[in-house]
Amino acid sequence: MDDKRAEPRLRSLKGARIVFNNGFSTMDCMARNLSPGGAKLVLPSTAGIPDSFGLNFEDGKRHTCTVRWRTPTELGVSFED
Repeated sequence: MDDKRAEPRLRSLKGARIVFNNGFSTMDCMARNLSPGGAKLVLPSTAGIPDSFGLNFEDGKRHTCTVRWRTPTELGVSFED
């Protein structure tokens, strides 16, 4: 299987929160792998998650994200900031 990522991702288990709808909607998730340019997020359901959103990590880091792929319970995102 060819990996088309520009940067390798490292395994992680970091708590985060997806933020959208001008901050009125949030969903907790876990980052299962990270790189400087993106992440794989795991959550109960990706239904209703828009293609662009904010991602706030528990350690205070924040990113603007764009969805690159999705399954019913996972999102692959790139960091746009």
